[in-house]
Amino acid sequence: MPYPFLAELKQGITHLFYPVLCEGCKQPLVAPERILCISCLLQMPQTNYHKLRNNDTALLFAGRIPFINATTYAWFTNDGLLQLLLHGLKYKGKKEIGVFLGQQFALSLLDTDWIRTIDLIIPVPLHPKKKALRGYNQSMMIANGISNILKKPATEDILLRIKHTESQTNKSRTERLKNMEGAFKINPLKELKNTHILLCDDVLTTGATLEACANILLLQENIKISIATVGIAVS
Repeated sequence: MPYPFLAELKQGITHLFYPVLCEGCKQPLVAPERILCISCLLQMPQTNYHKLRNNDTALLFAGRIPFINATTYAWFTNDGLLQLLLHGLKYKGKKEIGVFLGQQFALSLLDTDWIRTIDLIIPVPLHPKKKALRGYNQSMMIANGISNILKKPATEDILLRIKHTESQTNKSRTERLKNMEGAFKINPLKELKNTHILLCDDVLTTGATLEACANILLLQENIKISIATVGIAVS
């Protein structure tokens, strides 16, 4: 039948005149590249924290909350590749970037033993007003990408944001923790117990938001928490 051939021909012509560009260098992508060309993907400033138990992400939460593991995919710097990608995800409606980053992150986590004990992936939630304005939760897109690779469910229906907080920018850790007080709750219609949760977010700075989320989740029966962020801020 000619239909598959015609579909491929149409796709080839479309790509010729309207090529999909790399989000990094803006050069045309070739199959099977997605979001980033191979050259840009190789330039992603990966931390390899998943290979180090006492990495900077884990040390940030040590003594603050009980957790199983904590890791970060790449370093986030001003005007760096990850900053460019996350800007597109958060402010330009490019949800596919979040899914891609989550998938790349999860592929690296497959090298670990602890990731196999995860039962559920939960993103840091957005307040409904902010989610309505953006159209989606960027951290849920990342969670979906992780879920695609790990084959573990991801949901944003359990941990809810009920307080529209001020921006955390330019606040100290103490001020951020104060800002997060009463910001989250567990959906009373959802049962959550005996679960190892992978709590994920886009960028880690002071960890105040993740700490607040973890503390609410840990109030449930027999909950274990691991933390995964796509980026960690580098000053």
